[in-house]
Amino acid sequence: MRALRRSLAPLGRFDALLQMQVAFRANVLSAFVPARRRIGYDRSRSKDLHGLFVNERIADRPGIHVLDAIGSFAEPLGLRQTQVRWDLPVPDQAHAWARAQWDDDGRPVLMISPCSSHPRRNWYPDRLAALADHAAAQGWRIVLCGGRSDLERSTADAIVAAARTPVLDLVGKDTLKQLPALLARADLVVTPDSGPMHIANAMGTKVLGLHAASNPRRSGPYSDVRYCVDRYDAAARKFLHKPADQLRWGTKIEFDEVMSLITVDDAIAAFERYRADHPR
Repeated sequence: MRALRRSLAPLGRFDALLQMQVAFRANVLSAFVPARRRIGYDRSRSKDLHGLFVNERIADRPGIHVLDAIGSFAEPLGLRQTQVRWDLPVPDQAHAWARAQWDDDGRPVLMISPCSSHPRRNWYPDRLAALADHAAAQGWRIVLCGGRSDLERSTADAIVAAARTPVLDLVGKDTLKQLPALLARADLVVTPDSGPMHIANAMGTKVLGLHAASNPRRSGPYSDVRYCVDRYDAAARKFLHKPADQLRWGTKIEFDEVMSLITVDDAIAAFERYRADHPR
């Protein structure tokens, strides 16, 4: 806290603080940022005493995507988001690295990024392997990507072991700057609700999102959810005993076995929807 105060002291008092995090730790840290206007979330999106740390709120718009809620923070400043466009500054060296990982032989690429930050959002390695086998039978190349955590390594190993088809395993081999370039080389990315989902979307790559613990209309790939598997309502009924439309917007259903509601047939159907829309 003292270090934060010291680092901000030379900057004086800010005109506005956009408090886009509602976790208690972030709320407390925001109190040490001197600002005249402290703009936070509407009441429906607030938690962890968020309202005590802000003096203005964005408009309450139920049922909107997380990205649109974040965009709403510009409105109190006199700006309005009218279009969403991504221009990620991916270095040429990152694109060169991605191009070097496999030769382009004309086969479409199914890239699997199997892990999110919460293990209960992750689908099962044997089911991902079954989807990979189906895609390979249709002439697709299968590529795995992910970070360097023990969970990501063990998940990748399990997928490779269960798959009957060869899999290019790039888990733990890329950097954060190389990841967008890698995702851009895919035709379709399979992933749970995760950071790579949104990076792939920003790079213009279609996403087969795996949703049961979270609502794809709130946190799925922003540009296109046509190829997502959506079992959020089924999860709400099974674990919370009510339909999804009766839940507070943003409710996460992170229970053990929630991702078991997504079957291999569900994922294959989503994959085939993509193939039907993108004939080769």
